[in-house]
Amino acid sequence: MAVPKRRVSKTRAAKRRTHYKITLAIPVRDKDGSWKMPHHINKFNGSYKA
Repeated sequence: MAVPKRRVSKTRAAKRRTHYKITLAIPVRDKDGSWKMPHHINKFNGSYKA
């Protein structure tokens, strides 16, 4: 079993976690020209595919 030999410091753990960032979803242009969020239904015409 892989067991750490020493405790990981708070600073080192925080440095590792700096790469865990949440990215905001970018709206996409639908076929009819309206904007919608990806993987969501278009409110105007009810279509799902972009």
